[in-house]
Order: sequence, then structure tokens, then C-alpha cells
Amino acid sequence: MVQQFGVDFEKCIEGSGDQVDTSNLSGGAKINRIFHERFPFELVKMEFDEKELRKEISYAIKNIHGVRTGLFTPDLAFEAIVKKQIIKLKEPCLKCIDLVIQELINTVRQSTNKLDSYPRLREETERIVTTHIRERDSKTKDQVLLLIDIELSYINTNHEDFIGFANAQQRTAANATKKRVMPNQVIRRGWLTINISIMKGGAKEYWFVLTAESLSWFKDDEEKEKKYMLPLDNLKVRDVEKSFMSSKHIFSIFNTESRNVYKDNRTLELACDSQDDVDSWKSSLLRAGVYPEKTTTVESETTTTTDNFSMDPQLERKVETIRNLVDSYMAIVNKCIRDLIPKTIMHLMINNVKDFINAELLACLYSAGDQNALMDESQEQAQRRDEVLRTHQALKEALAIIGDISTSTITVPVPPPVDTSWVGGTSGGRRSPPPSPTAPRRMSSGQRPAPRGAPPPPNRPGPLGPFNNSAESPQAPSRPNRAPPNIPSRRPPPSPTRQAPP
Repeated sequence: MVQQFGVDFEKCIEGSGDQVDTSNLSGGAKINRIFHERFPFELVKMEFDEKELRKEISYAIKNIHGVRTGLFTPDLAFEAIVKKQIIKLKEPCLKCIDLVIQELINTVRQSTNKLDSYPRLREETERIVTTHIRERDSKTKDQVLLLIDIELSYINTNHEDFIGFANAQQRTAANATKKRVMPNQVIRRGWLTINISIMKGGAKEYWFVLTAESLSWFKDDEEKEKKYMLPLDNLKVRDVEKSFMSSKHIFSIFNTESRNVYKDNRTLELACDSQDDVDSWKSSLLRAGVYPEKTTTVESETTTTTDNFSMDPQLERKVETIRNLVDSYMAIVNKCIRDLIPKTIMHLMINNVKDFINAELLACLYSAGDQNALMDESQEQAQRRDEVLRTHQALKEALAIIGDISTSTITVPVPPPVDTSWVGGTSGGRRSPPPSPTAPRRMSSGQRPAPRGAPPPPNRPGPLGPFNNSAESPQAPSRPNRAPPNIPSRRPPPSPTRQAPP
């Protein structure tokens, strides 16, 4: 049973061709979704605010120069800003580990379903494997934090993908044309529900098509009748709390310039059937350049002060240069983190848990306590086993009874044919035809014809006919002779004597 549990767990993680579940995602498919959809989305959510970043760069440049007026753009300002942005990557990395751990625990519970017959064995197996996963959790997080510290330890400005100071000025023009490379590329298709107030038509479901430039929706998936096309310029995504009256999961799209998104609505609320669908749509919008909204209060407070922040032209050029350098280097760091974090989790957690189940789980179960107690059956299993045993015993008895039955063939002589000569008369050997039901019956010698108009007299036993003496005539069943009941004689009362009148 432990070996079968290990095989089922590995199939859920690695996938298999036999017995594919077509209704739900397996543990491995969900972990893959975390690696390639949820984790990149969480990284982009930590993206720096543009105005706040420019303000920090300007302060860093001024503080590094001090009382002197700098002629060149300082490298220390670039390193200070980059390190501050790298530290922000710790939170999404740790969140990714927590999501993977939760899916691993769910996969363990799903794989122990075949141990339901032995509840104590299943409970002990889940406890041992879950404890090992928690132990690997701390080691994996330590390794991930070590990767972040390694990125902080040395800023490699000689990287082949780093633009350098010379190309920093041309980065702004390149970013402007980067998004419009493939405008007709379709990123995602699917059904979404638009939540509108009842006064404006209520919620309706449409077929949505997301491209690199726009978000369009149609009446159905044939994409013939287009309802609306929304450009993606200046759009952002906002989370919406789920209503207790609705089973749908909702997110909204709004314009950063406070313009109407759809008709008279400032926001467009879109609903999905599950949270996984919401995360998948957010990840697709992220690929199209629609980023999530910043929700921290600190950034909202500093935004008002940044609007009034002004710089001289020379400082502004330095800020723009460092801004482009930071953007280039953080793209390199994000690329490395997206690649290394899933590999680290696979090596230190998932593969380690598989090896532990195959090599050490059985030994841990033997050392956990009494093995007989672990193999105690559940009440349902014991009752089912007793029923099967009773059925087995009954079937054995039935087979014994069937075996005692003699299967040899016994021949019986054929009975003689039935003599039907009594149907005809005694004088002739011919067979008389059957009487017609409509023909009048022939009266016997002792009967008289009934007068016309009067009912026929009842048949009374009379003298025997000539056919009754024959042995070939059928005999009517005789009734037992019963004595007539004694009728008590009733005498009339004596009449009173009359006296003659005087």
C-alpha cells in the first residue's frame, strides 16, 4: 500500500497517460500554473511606481553629490536603487513557495484515498509526509532568500543583456515601439460575464478575445457579431471582493486617467467561475501590458507630493539615464528569478518529497509504533468483509446442493394411446360428430316436450336410458343421497266453540 501511494503521488505530480482526470486539474498541473502564471503575476505586482522611482533617484543623486555639484551621473545611485528593488522580490518568491506547499499537501491527501480501509495508517502516513514537507519548506525558503542575497551581493554591469550608460538614452524610444511589434497576436480567448447594474441591463456573458492592443467581446464563440472593442491604453487591473450573494469571482478594469471604460461606466467588472480563471486572465492581461493597481497606502500618500516635485533639466537627464539603467538591470534579475525559483522548489521540495516517500516512508511507519494498530480496519470495511464472507459461505452451500443433484438420464416408457371410441355409439363403429351448439338437443325416452309458452319442467331422475347400461358411456358424477329435512308439522289451533243463541 505504501508503494502504491508513492506511485499515485508521482503520477499526480509528473503526470501519466493512464486514467487521466478530465474534470479537475492534478497537483502537477496546478503547480505548473503557479510557476508560469501566478508567480510572474506576483513579480509584476511588485513593479515599482514610476513617479516614486524618479523621486528616489533624484534624492539619491543629490545625497551622493552632497555639497558638490556633480558633473557625471553617479554609479552609487544606480546600485542603491537596484538593490532596493531586488529586496522587494523576496515577498513574491516566498508566496510562490507557500502556494506550492499547499498543492503538495492537497496531492498527498488525494493520493491516500486508497488507504481509507485503514484510517490509522492513512492518518499516520499523512502526518509523516506533511511533517517532512514542512521541514523542506524552511530549507527551501532559506535557499530562495540566499538567491536574493546573491543577487544583492554583486551588481554585474558587464552582463550581455545590460544596455550600459551609452545606450541608456535610446532605451525610451525602444520601449515605445516594443509593445507594437505584433498587434494582431491573440493572447487569450474565453467566456466572461460583464457585471452591470440591473437598470443598465444586468449581468451578461460574452465571448472575449484579448490581443496585444485591445480587448473585444462577441455574442458567442463564433466571433461574428462584435459587441465592443476596448483599447488597452492606460488600463489597469483591480481586485474586487467576492459578494456573498454571488458565486462568481470578479476583477475589474479601469482607466488611469479617470475616463469611462465602457459606455457610462468608469470601471468594467468581469466575473469568472473560479479564482484560477481570474488569475489566468490577470496573467494574460499582464502579457498584454495591463498591469495591476498599486494598493499600498504609502504609495498613494507619496503620489500627491510627487506631483509637485520639480527638477532642473540637468538633474532630469541624470534621473532618466539611471531610470533606464535600473529598468534594464531589473529585467535581467527578474528573468533569472523566474528561472531559478521554480528550479529551486523542484529540487529542494518536490523531488525530495518523492524520494522520501519511495525510500524512507515505510521505515518511518515501522518505527512510528505498533503495526497491528495501524492495520486496524474501519467499521465500514469490517462490516463489508463480514457480508462478503457470509455471501461466500452461502454460495459454497449452494454449490454443494447443486453438486448432489443426479444428472443421469432416466428413461420412462411411453404411455399407451388414449381410447376415444367411447365418443361414438354402441351399435356402430363410426365416431359421431360433435353436437352443434345451435342444434336442438335430442330428448331422451323418458322426457316429454314442454308445452309452448311454458317454462320447461325441471329434470328429475327417471328410468335409466339404454346408453346408461353400456360400459362405454360416460358416467355423470353421482351426488350423495341426502335425507330430506324433517319439517315439523304445524297443526292449526283449535277453533273456539260457538254457543247457539238462546
